[in-house]
Amino acid sequence: MTQDTSPLAAEIAVAGAANIPAPGVHDADVDRLFASSGPLGQAVGGFRPRLAQTEMAKAIAEAIAQQRTLIAEAGTGTGKTFAYLVPALLWGGKVIVSTGTKNLQDQLFLRDIPTVRKALSAPVSIALLKGRANYVCHFHLERTLQNGRMTSREDVGYLREISRFMKTTSSGDKAELSMVPETAPIWNLVTSTRDTCMGAECQYYQDCFVMKARKEAQQADVVVVNHHLFFADVALKDTGVAELLPSANTVIFDEAHQLPEVATLFFGNTVSTSQILELCRDVLAEGLSHARDGADWGQVVLPVEKAARDLRLAFPQDVVRLSVNQIAPSSIFFPALETMRSQLHGMIAVLEKQAERAETIEQCRTRAVELGYKLDGWNSAPVAGGGKKAGKALVADEGEGSVLWVEAFSSSLQLHQTPLSIAPIFNKQREGVARSWIFTSATLAVKNDFQHYAAQMGLDDEPAQSWPSPFDYGQQGLLYVPQNLPQPNSPDYTDAVIDAALPVIEASGGRAFLLCTTIRAVNRAAERLRAEFEARHLDFPLMVQGEAGRTELLDRFRAAGNAVLIGSQSFWEGVDVRGEALSLVIIDKLPFSPPDDPVLAARIEALESKGMNGFMHHQLPAAIINLKQGAGRLIRDESDRGVLMICDPRLISKGYGRRIWQSLPPFKRTRELDAVKAFWRGDAVAE
Repeated sequence: MTQDTSPLAAEIAVAGAANIPAPGVHDADVDRLFASSGPLGQAVGGFRPRLAQTEMAKAIAEAIAQQRTLIAEAGTGTGKTFAYLVPALLWGGKVIVSTGTKNLQDQLFLRDIPTVRKALSAPVSIALLKGRANYVCHFHLERTLQNGRMTSREDVGYLREISRFMKTTSSGDKAELSMVPETAPIWNLVTSTRDTCMGAECQYYQDCFVMKARKEAQQADVVVVNHHLFFADVALKDTGVAELLPSANTVIFDEAHQLPEVATLFFGNTVSTSQILELCRDVLAEGLSHARDGADWGQVVLPVEKAARDLRLAFPQDVVRLSVNQIAPSSIFFPALETMRSQLHGMIAVLEKQAERAETIEQCRTRAVELGYKLDGWNSAPVAGGGKKAGKALVADEGEGSVLWVEAFSSSLQLHQTPLSIAPIFNKQREGVARSWIFTSATLAVKNDFQHYAAQMGLDDEPAQSWPSPFDYGQQGLLYVPQNLPQPNSPDYTDAVIDAALPVIEASGGRAFLLCTTIRAVNRAAERLRAEFEARHLDFPLMVQGEAGRTELLDRFRAAGNAVLIGSQSFWEGVDVRGEALSLVIIDKLPFSPPDDPVLAARIEALESKGMNGFMHHQLPAAIINLKQGAGRLIRDESDRGVLMICDPRLISKGYGRRIWQSLPPFKRTRELDAVKAFWRGDAVAE
């Protein structure tokens, strides 16, 4: 936790210093703060007043003062971070800021909030709170150093670095140790989970970095979290946010368009055969270590392991996504599931008798009980002997339906129970103490209509406002929809996209993102472009998602200056490449969710049972918001220029196409390749 004790600027009254929201904020105060002669203009290099930013800050200040909810969409370049930080730091009282990723979380904590706090001379303390998997655990590090199961020489070196790091770090945050990759397997051996944490019984409890971070967060005026942490806590009560929320006056969600998906993930239940096999390995190890005479541990875990593998083998295919009602009642899946439940309960019975012999055996028992509880959520599925077939949706405690579905991978099977709507669950979290809730992003509305987002989050009848981007899209950008492309479901569609894109990539001199809606399209596009660049002697570095981490690929892309990067969903948002290095964004097709997705199918069915159109009320607005994110990669600065190429012919041929492109920034539009080339030459382009 860090604190600035510099005195308040004389003209600013800071209610936040008393940890209570301001009773009222005058627009003149906000105007003065965001003026060129104000504290931001004097302290922040390159700061220029923007009307949309100032107006957004006023709306947020009013919502904070009135302890109300506000949905705030701010176009790219508005400066929404300062627009919410200024009123939050001055008048927000105890503030929780939640953002989309850990990278953005670090950026807020390390750069943005300190910058604003210093400019305003605001005496607020700030803290950073992440999930427990981000902090090195003293207990697990020591255990791994003593008897770690290292699988590679690389892991041995990483463990040595982590051990050194522990002697100097004050936070234990693995993000500070850049020489050990975040994805290195060693982290799993030196961090704790909710199941493997010893809690107050741990000998290192007083030094625990997780507990230290939570304590600092409780004492701080402003706490920075991320969406996964926030909703994991709401669902599991295991991240420390639940302890913060009662005292919070203001909760701000940045990148709020991600909330429906993140909340759905945590408000559902998932159990996998991999989890069960991992539990069996731990039960065997801990049983032999601490209660060797208590049971024949090999025979205890063997039937459970066999049942888990048999459950996976119920689906011979490598990749499967099916709702429970799509699984044939005669399938071996249902009896295999019953066997799995029965064998797991048998192992639980053994663990209950031996749990008092070691804390680690008690942890295994707790994990087994929790997995059994999740499996019991599938109770209504048909069983051997012709039990009744489960309906398409279960009724959840919150009064809304949830869909049961399975997802098979090459070596594991996941059983999901997913709520059809998170709105009633999230509304329960917002009940009680009056506080301000701010939801902000560049993409929350469809043609200034917030109905889709509000319905997803249960924010019906809450005020929503939109502020346009300050960029001159008509001069800075061009929307190009090529002619004569086949329908997106054509087997050779990706090849047709590459054929249309190649002359545009040549004209732009590389400097392009190719954003695809599937990994298969990414791989095919990479194969084609690699061959075409070689055949045409085009010296454009080609970077493909999966060949390196996202940060490394982006660094290489910026440094090259003429590269082409091919990516899928992870490059559609949260990516900021300014300047000429990115002058062309190609989108292969409109990002509609796969129609065979079990959760989507169930949600559409639920909407249509209420007399609504599933496509118009759910699929289309979701695709538009996603497309807006992808399109937003192009113009990131007032001096940027570029072409947005959307290859999907439905943008022109379908009646809903107009609604889509009218929701995009107001680029000039063309269907002619010559117009694209003229744009890069600097010639005037007629629509």
